[in-house]
Amino acid sequence: MYIIRRMICIIDYGAGNLTSVKRALDFLGTTSVITSDAAKVRAASRIIFPGVGHAARAMEVLRERGLDTALRDAFAAATPILGICLGTQIVLAHSDEGDTGCIGLIDGNCPRFRFDEPLMKIPHMGWNAVTVVRPHPVLADVEPGDEFYFVHSYYPLPSDSTLIFATCDYGVTFPAAIGHKNLFATQFHPEKSGRPGLALLKNFLRWDGTPC
Repeated sequence: MYIIRRMICIIDYGAGNLTSVKRALDFLGTTSVITSDAAKVRAASRIIFPGVGHAARAMEVLRERGLDTALRDAFAAATPILGICLGTQIVLAHSDEGDTGCIGLIDGNCPRFRFDEPLMKIPHMGWNAVTVVRPHPVLADVEPGDEFYFVHSYYPLPSDSTLIFATCDYGVTFPAAIGHKNLFATQFHPEKSGRPGLALLKNFLRWDGTPC
């Protein structure tokens, strides 16, 4: 069992999927708290920013609770941050979902999958292989062929391609993991991805946020 005795904040902004993240951290022996308190987010030693939902509604709640500013402050303070799914998308500057201005920790946009082929279903849902294209401490144990669990119709697209650390193929090749400074973010759900997902979470708990 991997044990870290530091407080980790899982941000609650009404976007769901919080308890499964906490259960994964509990399994790893790590103390964490689910919170919508901006002051606790600023004081956290590490932050996990998960979510499933609509970008425009998520940003509305984040602004109401002051959590968008708290995340920017934590990022500026070099606190290690892990984005997951919707949390990954809205750390970018903009999402096409609702034509939404987002948090802006990374410059870029979130387009929607668009397919002419009717067999390609939206949302992209289920297990899919992830390819590491640039090394990162959080991805250290991801092996060729490892699959992770996805549920999404939009995907993160940073303006700077050097901020893409892993990709996935679903009709198009899209970024599956992005990062900048002390922020790392995955479009897939590590907390629902079995062994490779737990290994990734464990690596995040070890990572000090030092940029690659």
